Amino acid sequence: MSERDVFEYALLRVVPRVERGECFNAGVLVYCRAHSFVAARTHLDETKLKALDPDADVVGVRAALRAVEGVCGGGEAAGQAAGDDAGRRFRWLIAPRSTVVQPGPVHTGLTADPRAEAERLLDLLVR
Repeated sequence: MSERDVFEYALLRVVPRVERGECFNAGVLVYCRAHSFVAARTHLDETKLKALDPDADVVGVRAALRAVEGVCGGGEAAGQAAGDDAGRRFRWLIAPRSTVVQPGPVHTGLTADPRAEAERLLDLLVR
């Protein structure tokens, strides 16, 4: 069996009308300190979005999800977080906020491959 490392993850939730509190999963954030790895994988179900809010801004929600992916990736796409390490970017992204795209609680696990874990969690919890 290969060595496994601790990782943390949080779901990205879409809350189309914050005042109602209704939400659905649209992505996952994965962080593994041992690999200096942070990534977001997203999948927006437009049917769910429109069911919760027929007037939802689909383009805006997609842009918010892409922005999270950009921060995870670092570089220019990360904006002000470009110089931060993976852990700081993850902590910034999981901070509670009252916006249409919100992070859920942080969970932990063990993995030998954080990149594959991100895909597995997206398939299991989002799609």
